[in-house]
Amino acid sequence: MKESRSTKSQERVLLVGLGLKRAARLPGQDSSASARESLAELAELARSAGAQVAGSVLQMRDAIDPASVVGRGKLDEIRAEVQAHQAQVVIFDGNLTPGQQRNLERGVDCPVIDRTQLILDIFARHARSREGQLQVELAQLNYLLPRLAGSTDQLSRLGGGIGTRGPGEQKLEMDRRRIRSRVKRIGDSIETLSRQRELRRQARQAVPLGTAALVGYTNAGKSTLFNALSQANVLVSPKMFATLDPTVRALRLPSNRRVLLSDTVGFIRDLPKGLLAAFRATLEEVQQASLIVQVTDISDPHHPEQETEVDKVLRDLAMDDRPRLHVYNKIDRLEPDVLAAMTSSNSKANVYVSAATGAGLPELLRRLDQAMPVDPVVRLSFSLPLADGRALAMVHGLGRVLRSKVRGAVMEIEADLPESVARRLRENPGVPKN
Repeated sequence: MKESRSTKSQERVLLVGLGLKRAARLPGQDSSASARESLAELAELARSAGAQVAGSVLQMRDAIDPASVVGRGKLDEIRAEVQAHQAQVVIFDGNLTPGQQRNLERGVDCPVIDRTQLILDIFARHARSREGQLQVELAQLNYLLPRLAGSTDQLSRLGGGIGTRGPGEQKLEMDRRRIRSRVKRIGDSIETLSRQRELRRQARQAVPLGTAALVGYTNAGKSTLFNALSQANVLVSPKMFATLDPTVRALRLPSNRRVLLSDTVGFIRDLPKGLLAAFRATLEEVQQASLIVQVTDISDPHHPEQETEVDKVLRDLAMDDRPRLHVYNKIDRLEPDVLAAMTSSNSKANVYVSAATGAGLPELLRRLDQAMPVDPVVRLSFSLPLADGRALAMVHGLGRVLRSKVRGAVMEIEADLPESVARRLRENPGVPKN
């Protein structure tokens, strides 16, 4: 998708956060601390969109002002901060109605975008596949459609800067009828691409391969872990939402069976459900997965809250009952005594790794092997004729031989084999049927 300005120029932005008293995200957490954490995350999002954060304003209120969110007095303060920091855009940490957005823009005399529009902007930067670009454009048009009425000032600014990438000025100035027509055409194109992707998925499933999907909060290190496990070359970036398009690679486990591993988009707090459609392709890989591998940045002090947000998205996708393996990443950033305390106090069901250094990856592969519910591994003791080269090659190629001994014209074998391979071998007279 074409950007409307040079990536070298950085817009100066002022961040505005709003916290509601008695609205802490976690039990025992101070609501102002929660609001500050959210504002810090907004700053990372803004930097991922190529902005320069010039300053921030945080307000704590008992209730949201229905007209301007922050109230008239705070609007004057924000306008003064905009002028003092020479900010070009105000980014609001929350989702605004069209009326609130217009009132804020009039009050601060500056373009105002909200959290949703900022995330869509980042999606527009990172979508590389044709489907990903179409999904971003569709989400942007659906978001902007109710904001067209009575917003001629806003339209005159569209097509340049943060929050306006993707469709661009020409598309955004179309009337409602033309926008709806474009939305329908995009929807039809996405459905066609979705059917093609489903056919490819069915072709993969013709062979009994399980699929494991990496999920987690944005910037948890999923792509680094994906590359370390699969020897792939997926983009790794500290910026949020660096991965938007799905990537699937084959992975060989210690039992010698093959599974498919998929890298997915990172989740984030307060993600509007409407935005889930903007990366439906990658979420379909999650919904089709036999095993969910939930990756957490253990070095992030806010990781318990991030895990809660990931659980919430998985519930929205009706995936919370799927088999799950929890992987704590970035242990190389912890002090040894801190790591020792965590590993001793946490459940043995968890795995602790460093995707950057490779620490813990052999154990992760072993645990993936154990947890994968598709085509489970069984242990067999059997005999095969030495002349049956095809069967012997299948055993060594698809299983893990534990013991073998030649007796005359046969080979006695004890091996761990995928159930599908064991079923094929049981057609041989020397292999036990049960």
